[in-house]
Amino acid sequence: MMKTISQSVISSGFLLGVLLAISGCEQPAEEAQVVAEAAPAVTAELSDAEVENLVRRSYQYVALYNVVNKGVMDPTNPAVTDGWNQVKPQFALIDHTLQAIARPNNDTLYAPIIMDLRNEAVVVESPAFDSNYVSLEVSGYDHYCSVPMSTRQGDFSAPSRILFYTERTRGYAGEAIEGIDKVEKVTGDFLNASFRVMPHANEPERMQRIVDAMQSIRVMTLSEYRRGDGEDEGDAVAADEAIEFPAFGVTDFDVFENNLLEVMQFVFNHTTFDPADEKDQQLLAAYAPLGVVPGRVYDPANVAAIDGERFRAVAERIATEQLGKATDPEFMQANVLKLFQGKSQMTVDVQVFQSVIGPIGLPALEAVYPPIGSSDGQPITAANDYVIRMSPDAMPPAEAFWSVTLYDTANGFFIPNEHKKYSVGENAGMQLNADGGIDIYIAAERPDGVPMENWLPINRGDYGLSIILRAYVPDMDRLQGWSAPQAEIIE
Repeated sequence: MMKTISQSVISSGFLLGVLLAISGCEQPAEEAQVVAEAAPAVTAELSDAEVENLVRRSYQYVALYNVVNKGVMDPTNPAVTDGWNQVKPQFALIDHTLQAIARPNNDTLYAPIIMDLRNEAVVVESPAFDSNYVSLEVSGYDHYCSVPMSTRQGDFSAPSRILFYTERTRGYAGEAIEGIDKVEKVTGDFLNASFRVMPHANEPERMQRIVDAMQSIRVMTLSEYRRGDGEDEGDAVAADEAIEFPAFGVTDFDVFENNLLEVMQFVFNHTTFDPADEKDQQLLAAYAPLGVVPGRVYDPANVAAIDGERFRAVAERIATEQLGKATDPEFMQANVLKLFQGKSQMTVDVQVFQSVIGPIGLPALEAVYPPIGSSDGQPITAANDYVIRMSPDAMPPAEAFWSVTLYDTANGFFIPNEHKKYSVGENAGMQLNADGGIDIYIAAERPDGVPMENWLPINRGDYGLSIILRAYVPDMDRLQGWSAPQAEIIE
């Protein structure tokens, strides 16, 4: 427990809430409301180490709160939340206009679904896909990633139905239901589920079959499934009970500065925490002295006052440090296979890194994301042109497919350009050399003789560039002896 919180009186109810939170016990809702009213307002006098600890342990939740809620809310009117329980398939590769998430891919089609699992379990019905790679990845506000279905695991060769619920979902407790092929108990009442589909863009007829299949993904509540009257594809399944969400931020730093305690209270009330998980309990213990405890109704008068500008500054510093790690060969070599794992498999350091670099991704058995650094060890910037060369025996060890994608460093967004060219790979286009290798150029102007497919345009300027290689279904044996290529400055 923090020892530097200044308060003149602490009620017995507040102490009970702290102890229950640290022990992993959940308070009854009625008692939680009383405790919240009884607790006096406090001023938190936090040490630098305590602020650092709170920011680092919160980053995964803040990042996912922003990602999930941006997907369903109108940023001009956060009260409008009509995006829940809908499938929103995308039939073209993402371009630079998407700025809801850092470092999205430009090599698969997405069919995202953001679920509200409070009132009912939700059933997702998927078709068979004629694609070399399809996966369904899910993440709650806690940013632990799991892949209940993928072609690597033998899924999507036939139509199937998967049901999602949490321990708080009403009217369902995990029992078998006829016609449901898989049941997935998740940790978050508000769940991001993303289909990723390799479109085979170089085969137009096959791509059209894939697009048609994506249009047949359906979402329905359990009661609709049982009645057999699920709504038409793409239609909304409305939540039965309205809920007021804390404001999300344009950036994660906005939440750290403006409403961190409110967001974390909301997260605590809609996330399953494991009494036996050390990270979960350390998070709850860090927040309990501030008055943020699972089951409590948020009231700004009954939580500690914190210095939002200080929290923002720490979050910005941590983000800068994490971005630096992306081009640290030793860090990436040690951690590239540890990204986007489930609970108990993640360290705080790696969780912070992935939340800063690009929230929501696939675990190593499905994909790896090695960054490409410069051959001279200096930051890659738009002040220079670069070439990435891969010989035939140095090509990425991907059993499905691979890509190289370019972003700006500051935000993790694609570099805007009239050609809408952001990546090189099978789906975004590429031309191999005569010997089976490839040369990829990052340049303000396309060099003479370089195929358009192998050119990543930049706008000349004083800003940093970030390059990520994605290898889907990596050959784990080959991966052990393989190193990501480097970008060389073109003189």
